[in-house]
Amino acid sequence: MTYFRGFSTAVATVVLVVLGGCCGGGHGVVDVPTEELGICSSGVTIHGYKCQEIQVQTKDGYILSVQRIPEGRYGSDNGVKKQPVIIQHGVLVDGMTWLLNSPEQNLPLILADKGYDVWIANTRGTRFSRHHTSLDPSSPAFWDWSWDELVIYDLPAVFDHVSQETGHKIHYIGHSLGTLILIASLAEGKLVEQLQSVAFLSPIAYLSHMTTVIGAVAARSLLPQVVTKALGVEEFNPKGAAVGNFLKSLCFRPRVDCYDLLSAFTGKNCCLNSSTVELFLKNEPQSTSTKNMVHLSQIVRYGVLAKFNYGRMDYNLRHYGRINPPLYDLSKIPRDVPIFISYGGQDALSDLRDVGHLLEILKSHDVDKLTVQYIENYAHADFIMGINANDDVYKYVTAFITKHSSI
Repeated sequence: MTYFRGFSTAVATVVLVVLGGCCGGGHGVVDVPTEELGICSSGVTIHGYKCQEIQVQTKDGYILSVQRIPEGRYGSDNGVKKQPVIIQHGVLVDGMTWLLNSPEQNLPLILADKGYDVWIANTRGTRFSRHHTSLDPSSPAFWDWSWDELVIYDLPAVFDHVSQETGHKIHYIGHSLGTLILIASLAEGKLVEQLQSVAFLSPIAYLSHMTTVIGAVAARSLLPQVVTKALGVEEFNPKGAAVGNFLKSLCFRPRVDCYDLLSAFTGKNCCLNSSTVELFLKNEPQSTSTKNMVHLSQIVRYGVLAKFNYGRMDYNLRHYGRINPPLYDLSKIPRDVPIFISYGGQDALSDLRDVGHLLEILKSHDVDKLTVQYIENYAHADFIMGINANDDVYKYVTAFITKHSSI
């Protein structure tokens, strides 16, 4: 079945799933979150769960929205501390994407019912994380960041807050871009002491072999000098005119098929339904920075995982003291961090060869600390909005973190 038919219904989501955007699927979402309503009211408390809206400030002044689900629908914690779990979304979406299913199908509520203290993170630039101590989203300076800053500032801020509130080490679950920033963090020795375990769904570390033609064309078009002229250097808003025109231009490139955009980007997902996509389009996509999209495209073009390349030797020298930006050395990921990886055979973004490259780097990992799950018929979006995701993926994720819990 095809769900995105034609450019008119999907222009806002063309790049959405390229490097981590995905969606939930299912039923029960009553409202699209507004500033007053928030994600808790829209996707959690309507199902009978407790939920807290929390603001976390990064060291560079961004104020991030975080939702906490402290217990299951029917249980009480009775004052007992629970093991915390941070769940991190991909690019061009926010935490609401984890909550578009019914309670029996979406990961945060499943984990809450299993007895975990669940924290949903929302990266800077998304609709509820557009505040700063001194900058306004209308200012170019507000958008002067890439996923490097998510590694340096966003993740540590959320981890520190959760650690201080709970007093326990943290389980982390990320999808796509949410995996990349934690992989990069581990490669630099960050967050290791606060981590209990890690679960990567559709991991993104390398993208040289992604089989989506439209995604590859988009990535190779996102050059710093081209983007500056065409899109500006500020907000990358998929609903805006500048990005819409850029995306439309991609659809006229040779070999690019925009008839079925979801499959064109993610691969042929096995387990989606049309109501899932409809709910997703009501809630997403979200803005990110243009600089972030350029940085992500550099992974495709250069075939390495490195800090942002400014495209000029003098700029790189100014920022890094060297001509080329430093690499993230994944061989330095601690061997004893419990890691769960789940990837799919039909995924056009998290391609088998690129995941294989990551697994090759992790081959010296402690054998009892690495669990790898391969699902032949899954593509990129199935891991978040597949109607069978609970049976196929989530029950194994929960079993893994339960095995590696300290409580």
